[in-house]
Amino acid sequence: MKKNFWYRNGLSIVFISLFILSLLAQIYFGWKEDLSEYQEQGRSLSIGDYLHSGHFIAATFENFQSEFLQMALYVILTIFLRQIGSAESKKLDGKEAVDREPKYAPDAPLAVKRGGWRLAIYKHSLSIAFLLLFFISWALHLYGSYRAKMEENILQGKPLMSINEYIAEPTFWFETFQNWQSEFLSVASIVILTIFLRQKGSPESKPVDSPHTETGK
Repeated sequence: MKKNFWYRNGLSIVFISLFILSLLAQIYFGWKEDLSEYQEQGRSLSIGDYLHSGHFIAATFENFQSEFLQMALYVILTIFLRQIGSAESKKLDGKEAVDREPKYAPDAPLAVKRGGWRLAIYKHSLSIAFLLLFFISWALHLYGSYRAKMEENILQGKPLMSINEYIAEPTFWFETFQNWQSEFLSVASIVILTIFLRQKGSPESKPVDSPHTETGK
């Protein structure tokens, strides 16, 4: 029997729903936090105006860019690097299915059927997409962080600065690296913990009875 739409797409539906709920919560509590600073200066801030503020833009894309960087590096580095015993690593020896050159098949993606430059791009499209999303998010984080600082300076009557002057300040880089280090730690954790620990039923784990030295799923 063919499974229904919700069953076939349950994983993406749940994570997108959690993303939306978390984003709405972030918007509300971020607005309340920023509003308190405006009220201290005798000014108001609507939730609509907050969505265009540097505070919201910086906070949102500060997280996005670190996540996309994590996934881009993970996709790229797992091509070349190995970790003995990890479910997240390719096997130590020999070729795997992901290493083979694509071949024409009736149900293959269109780029495979067309070949040429389309296939050349498609073969690396996952890493390209993550890197592009990372650079876009990084630029928006920089813009939001700069704008938030200038909004703060206006409220406090401090002088403004150019974005080139701001990027030389520690604030933006502190925001950047505090997110990057957490992402690198989370990837290292799943790579290493899957050597020794198991979760029955999860494709991110090796079978429960697999030896610790078995590499890959």
